[in-house]
Amino acid sequence: MPAPDLRAGDGGATRLGDAVAEATRRLAEAGVETPGVDARRIVAATCGVTTGELIARPEQSVAPDVLIQIEARIARRCAREPVSRILGTRDFYGLTFALSPATLDPRPDSETLIELTLDLVAEKGWRDQPLRILDVGTGTGCLLITLLAELPRATGLGTDISAEALAVARANARLNGVAERARFAEYDLLSGVTGPFDILVCNPPYIPSATIETLEPEVRDFDPRGALDGGADGLAPYRSIAPRIKEILPAGWAVFEVGAGQAESVAKLLHQMIPDCGHGEKESRIRYRNDLGGQTRCVAVEIQL
Repeated sequence: MPAPDLRAGDGGATRLGDAVAEATRRLAEAGVETPGVDARRIVAATCGVTTGELIARPEQSVAPDVLIQIEARIARRCAREPVSRILGTRDFYGLTFALSPATLDPRPDSETLIELTLDLVAEKGWRDQPLRILDVGTGTGCLLITLLAELPRATGLGTDISAEALAVARANARLNGVAERARFAEYDLLSGVTGPFDILVCNPPYIPSATIETLEPEVRDFDPRGALDGGADGLAPYRSIAPRIKEILPAGWAVFEVGAGQAESVAKLLHQMIPDCGHGEKESRIRYRNDLGGQTRCVAVEIQL
């Protein structure tokens, strides 16, 4: 990344501060929403330093071969590839997860599902119980692995239709120290799954098919289409999952991530299709949780014997 007018005093090498400034400028020109943040993340990761060190030591020189790597990564980000995919990992709920083209890039919004599930577990007094958790459409495994990390006596099964995604999830379970309590299997939603489980979590594809082309390039062009497309109205996966929940989860909580404006429709669908799913006068058996942006991001239903 050239910075010919800003050189350190050691033979004209580009400095960390210069590299960040030039990267920020290029990302801003490309229309990236957070050019400074992304530039710092890319430069820091490529140079093997923290973002704090970038600020504390802007005069530190950057080796020419590292500069070439920064240039290549900034070019990818200018093409709107997400930083997490460029770097190959995403931080989620305090853990680190590897990604692949076969997996959805975990979003901070999905941490809402973790928070709601843990609150329900605490409410039931289940934190020290040997819970059985099912994660439908596991992708990177971020939901199951995070819950197993938070609930040390729990075990779980993560399912996905993609063998490549399951390989990533298994690697992430090893990376985060829960591999002995996690199992992964290639199933399409609940097809082939047998219970019983105590908790079901699911972040299904919920984007209406016709809406996908309007999404930001970071999502539209880099997340796998099968992890986004929820059919004509975005609710197709919920319709497929709901009829078998009672069989697999005879008693416990099913917690779903939902898209913007879908919460009531999903709750109504679950009520209609799941025996012993409370609604209306038994509203305490259906819970909602908003994300940090104020959108209702999760719907949870309690199944009772």
